[in-house]
Amino acid sequence: MGRRHYNGLKTAALFGGLWALLLAIGWLLGRGPQYLPIFAAIGLISTAYGYWNSDKIAIRAMHAVPVSELEQPGMYRIVRELSTAARQPMPRLYVSPTAAPNAFATGRNPQHAAVCCTEGILQLLDERELRGVLGHELMHVYNRDILTSSVAAAVSGIVTSIAQFAFFFGGGGDRRNNPVGGLLLVILAPLAATMVQLAISRTREFDADEDGARLTGDPMALASALRKLEAGTKARPLPQDQRLVDVSHLMIANPFRGEGMTRLFSTHPPMEQRIARLTAMAGGTAGTTGQVAPPLW
Repeated sequence: MGRRHYNGLKTAALFGGLWALLLAIGWLLGRGPQYLPIFAAIGLISTAYGYWNSDKIAIRAMHAVPVSELEQPGMYRIVRELSTAARQPMPRLYVSPTAAPNAFATGRNPQHAAVCCTEGILQLLDERELRGVLGHELMHVYNRDILTSSVAAAVSGIVTSIAQFAFFFGGGGDRRNNPVGGLLLVILAPLAATMVQLAISRTREFDADEDGARLTGDPMALASALRKLEAGTKARPLPQDQRLVDVSHLMIANPFRGEGMTRLFSTHPPMEQRIARLTAMAGGTAGTTGQVAPPLW
């Protein structure tokens, strides 16, 4: 559990960095326009709406449809087994009619959760590997990662909005007196906020990998699935549609081609790092044959 605690502390530290950045901008702006908090409120309200309706937004973006147990008996059997082991309610199940292999879970809490697999991932993975993926996705819901990512996005958006507004309309530190400082504010502050937001997302992916592997008792199943998904998503990436970009952080694998500098701005950690962690975890874990581990709750 040491690594899990480390990731939790890292997330807390990253959130602290975001708020420190926001306070630093306020200090640099000095007195600033009094209506800047209005923009912060708009950012928080829009993020709250997105969080409350995250399942509908993601499902709509992927054109997913609900499936019955008769249509997807394997998915139902796996998810029912894992949710029972975790003592959590059974989520709604969806399938997206796309050949790109991926999966995601969303919903503001376990009572309003949805799990979606693409047709591509159902064809690509065997049942053991699919079980590893579904364990990962369920842990995103159980760990309240949708809330975490929503708050991170809210603070990052507020930093960006305030920095841009202050640069173009002035603030306590007049950009005409210090044009270089103003330019740095409008460029570096949003960039720093975005990088911290991405770091939080990557940390939660590591946590979901570890916790999902503990739930299934089979870390190598998820490692095997990630290897296939790395090749599968490169061969069949999703189009860079804005609706898909907005929900891509929910997916187990980066659905777009991520090469060169684009990897720096990915919401997902490198696959080789995730696989290495799972392999190391399997080396010290007895239950690597698919047996369900004792629940963590």
